[in-house]
Amino acid sequence: MIVWLNGTFGAGKTTTARLLVRELPQARIFDTEHVGFMLGHVLTEPVENFQDNPPWRALVVRSAVEILDHVGGTLVIPQTVLTESYAREIFDGLDAEGVKTHHIVLHVDREELLRRIEGDQEEAGAKQWRLDHVARYEQALPWLRESGTVVDTTRLTPAEAAARVLGGL
Repeated sequence: MIVWLNGTFGAGKTTTARLLVRELPQARIFDTEHVGFMLGHVLTEPVENFQDNPPWRALVVRSAVEILDHVGGTLVIPQTVLTESYAREIFDGLDAEGVKTHHIVLHVDREELLRRIEGDQEEAGAKQWRLDHVARYEQALPWLRESGTVVDTTRLTPAEAAARVLGGL
C-alpha cells in the first residue's frame, strides 16, 4: 500500500509522513525527490521541475513497486504533484501494478500557509520557491479535491493531521 501525501509546500507532508510511519506496520518513507536528484546528472536538458522529465514519473512507479515487492508494508510518499496529468500517470501506473494508493491532499488556508512559510527556519532557503508555488497550488485545488481525500491542516496539530489520515485509510 502507498499513502501519497500531496499538497502545497508547508501543509505538513513531511511531518505527517514521519508520524504515519510510527503508526503503520512496516511503514517507511519513500522520498521521490531522490529519484529526481538521481536523474539530474543524466538528463541535462533544462526543465522547470524534475517532475517534467517523463522518466521521473515512470521511475517513481517502478521504484515504488520494486521497494514494496522487496520489503512489503506501506510506503508513505510526501510529494507535491500539482500537474494533474503527472499525478494521473503515476497513480494509474501504480494501479496497473496492483498497488493500492491512498491519495491524501493536505490542505492549509492561504493565510496560515503564508505564515508557516515565512516562519519556517528548517528550510528558510526554500522560502521564495515555496511562495512562488502558492498560486500553482491554488490553481490545482479543483482536481486535487476530486482526485484525493482532503485533510485540512490549517488548525490541526501534526498529530491530529496524522490521526485524520490514519482514520481514512
